[in-house]
Amino acid sequence: MKKTLPLLLLCLFSLQMATAQFYKTVLPTATFSDSLAVIVQDFKRNFTTIQGKQLNSRGEMDVYQSRVSVPGALHSAVYRFHSLEDTTDSWQAIMYEGESYEAAVKVYKQTYKQLKKAKMKWVDKSIISFMSELEMPDESIRFTVTTLRLNIIDLPYRSFFGEIELTNTYDGWEVHLNLHSKKNDASRY
Repeated sequence: MKKTLPLLLLCLFSLQMATAQFYKTVLPTATFSDSLAVIVQDFKRNFTTIQGKQLNSRGEMDVYQSRVSVPGALHSAVYRFHSLEDTTDSWQAIMYEGESYEAAVKVYKQTYKQLKKAKMKWVDKSIISFMSELEMPDESIRFTVTTLRLNIIDLPYRSFFGEIELTNTYDGWEVHLNLHSKKNDASRY
């Protein structure tokens, strides 16, 4: 009996740690959900609250450093477009840059899981989240995007989307997380 008690305690401790590690890999961190909520809520203000210093302008848009990012992002920015039709702006985080397709796919899927499982406290104290199915990447296709919508009925968020892009560049692969308003492509024609 004396030998089995320590063994039993060791097994229970190991089981507890394994369960904790499982949930840690499946659920997003509170930091991810909290950061995401700040960014999503600032969409109503065209990301002006989280906008930092201006970076290089690129033709039809101005680029600003974002003061808020999500864990795991290499860098993030607010994009302001010079458009008369669409005055909304965009927030983007680069989640991966590198040569490995396998690593890019792993980050693409992890970003999707974190975005989909993130629970954000809304201004009315309700909990909101993103909904969608993962678009599976294919190495022979240079671009894959998964589009997610919020489960919210607020008017400014009816055309708000989260997008995760896996893109093949000339230097390798990139994974982007975009939060922005997007009009229906078919509505213009």
